[in-house]
Amino acid sequence: MTKKGFKIVVLAKQVPDTRNVGKDAMKADGTVNRAALPAIFNPEDLNALEQALSIKDRYAGTTITILTMGPGRAAEVIREGMYRGADDGVLLTDRKFAGSDTLATSYAISLAVKKLNPDIVIAGRQAIDGDTAQVGPQVAEKMNLPQVTYAEEILAVDKGKAVIKRRLERGFEVVSCPMPLVITVNASAPECRSRNAKFVMKFKHAKTVTELQESTSDYMELQNRAYLRIPEWGVADISADDKELGLSGSPTKVKKIENVVFQAKEAKRLTAADTDIESLMKELISNHTIG
Repeated sequence: MTKKGFKIVVLAKQVPDTRNVGKDAMKADGTVNRAALPAIFNPEDLNALEQALSIKDRYAGTTITILTMGPGRAAEVIREGMYRGADDGVLLTDRKFAGSDTLATSYAISLAVKKLNPDIVIAGRQAIDGDTAQVGPQVAEKMNLPQVTYAEEILAVDKGKAVIKRRLERGFEVVSCPMPLVITVNASAPECRSRNAKFVMKFKHAKTVTELQESTSDYMELQNRAYLRIPEWGVADISADDKELGLSGSPTKVKKIENVVFQAKEAKRLTAADTDIESLMKELISNHTIG
């Protein structure tokens, strides 16, 4: 008998827009200066959210929780997910998480996912601020769960298995994987749907306790409408080891970030004449561009 609905956790990240990296993008300790760059919803995590929403469309009773790790402002990612159809979200936030690389990040996220106990975990292939594609697979390894990477479409979820279309270099393949599992979604997957006006009106006042404290808002609205509460989990809430978090739990250190812009220094205009083509070939061979 087919299970009625599935519990899905979508891993999402608020990332600095790395399309505009400037001289202030790095701090002295080698971490990204997020305050110097505009924050956006990581693009491939939106692809992942769409796959979760497509499952929710097909299987009644499915719920979607957005899980993100970051400072207080990262709650905006959760609201953005709820505007598009997610049911709720959890913000992993604690000063002890600061400076975490993929190893420390996946450790914290895996503990939070265990607490949520979903049927399916879906994440984008990679985040644009690191481009490592490591967090999703590391979460799967830490939880001892099967994983499917480079997913382009989740075709079916039934009888304890998910059927997934994967993008390959020269085509695609369809695989079947038992649940629970972790899926990372490729950028070639369908784009995420737009905000739903009804969901925007429903969740626009959803906030974390910290956000309410900072805005001196009335807590009664949050108490009376539970769906407007965005839980904040810290180190104690997920029973994490402090030594495995932040800079102390991160063996990866970023030494330098540069904004590289390629510019044409000179141009060569060619005709269709054989002599021009021959001259170009000789030049490319002599400077070892080819050959």
